[in-house]
Amino acid sequence: MTPVEALTRITALRAEVAHHDELYYRRARPEITDFEYDQLKRKLADLEAKFPSADVAAGNVSPTDQVGDDRTEGFATYRHRERMMSLDNTYSPEELHEFHERLVRLIGRDQLAYVVEPKIDGLAVSLTFEKGKLVRAVTRGNGIEGDDITANARTIHSLPRELKTSPDAPIPDIIEIRGEVFLTLAEFQRINKLREEAGEPLYANPRNLAAGTIKQLDPREVAQRKLEIVLYGLGYCEPSTALPTTQSGYHELVRAWGLPTVEKYWPVQGAAETWAAVQELDRLRGKFAYATDGAVVKLDSIPLQREAGATSKSPRWAMAYKFAAERAETRLNAITIQIGRTGVLTPVAELEPVHLAGSTVARATLHNRDEIARKDIRVGDFVFVEKAGEVIPAVVAVNATRRTPACVPYTFPEKCPICATPVVQIEGEVALRCPNYECPVQVRRRVQHFASKACVDIDGLGIAMVDVLVEKGWVKSVADIYRLRRDDLLTLGKSVEKSTDKLLAAIEASKQAELWRFIHGLGVTHVGAAAAKDLALKFGSLDAIAHAKFEDFIADKKSVIEGIGETMAQAIMEHFNDPRNRALVSELSELGLQPAAPVKRVASSVVFAGKTFVLTGTLPTMSREQAAEKIEAAGGKVSGSVSKKTSYVLAGEEAGSKLEKAKSLGVTVIDEAEFLRLLGS
Repeated sequence: MTPVEALTRITALRAEVAHHDELYYRRARPEITDFEYDQLKRKLADLEAKFPSADVAAGNVSPTDQVGDDRTEGFATYRHRERMMSLDNTYSPEELHEFHERLVRLIGRDQLAYVVEPKIDGLAVSLTFEKGKLVRAVTRGNGIEGDDITANARTIHSLPRELKTSPDAPIPDIIEIRGEVFLTLAEFQRINKLREEAGEPLYANPRNLAAGTIKQLDPREVAQRKLEIVLYGLGYCEPSTALPTTQSGYHELVRAWGLPTVEKYWPVQGAAETWAAVQELDRLRGKFAYATDGAVVKLDSIPLQREAGATSKSPRWAMAYKFAAERAETRLNAITIQIGRTGVLTPVAELEPVHLAGSTVARATLHNRDEIARKDIRVGDFVFVEKAGEVIPAVVAVNATRRTPACVPYTFPEKCPICATPVVQIEGEVALRCPNYECPVQVRRRVQHFASKACVDIDGLGIAMVDVLVEKGWVKSVADIYRLRRDDLLTLGKSVEKSTDKLLAAIEASKQAELWRFIHGLGVTHVGAAAAKDLALKFGSLDAIAHAKFEDFIADKKSVIEGIGETMAQAIMEHFNDPRNRALVSELSELGLQPAAPVKRVASSVVFAGKTFVLTGTLPTMSREQAAEKIEAAGGKVSGSVSKKTSYVLAGEEAGSKLEKAKSLGVTVIDEAEFLRLLGS
């Protein structure tokens, strides 16, 4: 390869890596596996090392020399007191041994002590504690500064707001404690089950969902998903003498402070014991409640860590050994198309059943048309299947050596396989959609979502019943639920009188469900339960929302309704600008729907309805969560930031910048005693 050819190849690889960095770090929607991504970066690094000429070096800074950047719009940025680096990684036992040999040469000792920890697949974060109080949570970002996600981190129930004190666990004045935000496998499956019931696409793996959740702009939406956190790393500390001299001692100190840390780690000596511990971790990790994708090996001595130093992006004293995902090979018998509530066509691989990671796999996701083309997947191929995040099976590659002439390229349907409507691709999206609003599958999905427990909660109108009603032609829209006739339902089988009457009673009762449930049930893009509640409080009726103008949401480039920004406002406007959606609101009203108005409770002497509270500091007798529940139960609202619209700031000990801002804006500040007096007066 000539230098010119090398420059062309390096430029292309840099662009490809940058593309995947954007998908992984900012959007939490990677298109390729971790292994494929790591191999891509390895190819780039090898080429750059082989052709270090001035013309090649004159290009942009290589992605291989950078920490990925997870910063996104909508969050304030905060500079880490000490740089937050990423780890070098390997899939090779030989390279792990070479890591040990490099440290032996660098430090000048034959025997080195290490700690082996599970590598949890989540989003890296840094917590700052001042005088033992949690004051800030920040993502890694670009390693120098990250997104301030403090409000979202405070929704993590396992994360205390204050460190425990004891004579054996002194607390530094300031300390940055690093770790990982993640979702347990059980919580991931719970969320996907709800999405399946609502006819929505399933999330691919826990890591992507955790990363996307912690970057939600509304902490109330974050709180609905039970994020967890594990802490294992050290950043800035003042004074540094407050810390132990070993990584294993640091683990015990973090645990003594009451923080969640790794459930098991291995103190070891030398390369042989290190590799044995890595293998033991691989055997045990299937019993963990969360996804692990490797082992992290760290020098145990913190002074030796400092002596070893770091490269431009990674510490020299640590390395991640990544486990190869369990993979199975099987034949792809067919590709079928699933259609979601919004009309998105999702290809699914129909496989010859194969045993993989403890279960039999017969179907796997193919993501979208572009993925099929990129991997050149053909019906009849022998394909490799992995469980993405150890949960959702995915086709990751084709065994081209076993391809026969009978395996022809797959042609993605140009028409909806259900209703034969030509599919469309919306600008800026990869997915293809069926634009037919009356497509039977879309109708099923919309009705399932509307009737689900998360929305108007019609008992008896589950997936099977909805399928029957749509197939019969009795339900073509959500409104048709309220047109169902008893005589028709009685024809569905023998001895159905009791279940029919029960279903009709549930349908009738749903006419007076809370307004926010109807709003949520309409399936407006970006509008979850929390936003639906805000819309209900603001507008008071479906009709008012349907006729709202943009300035009702955004005025002077600021949100009128807290938590609803321009993106969500635009989605709401677009939804109700569709004549069919606006007509549905009128139909529901004509059919007798009378949604229950938002409950605006009033304390005996103080009107809490319409009042906005901001909580700061530590309260004497209750947690902030308990105070927030009392405020909302009395008709008030809790916000995470102070503005001129804030009614009260409820301040406890160690109140921070929110208290100062409240004073500067002239916002009324009350303590817990005054709060309880107002609540009960």
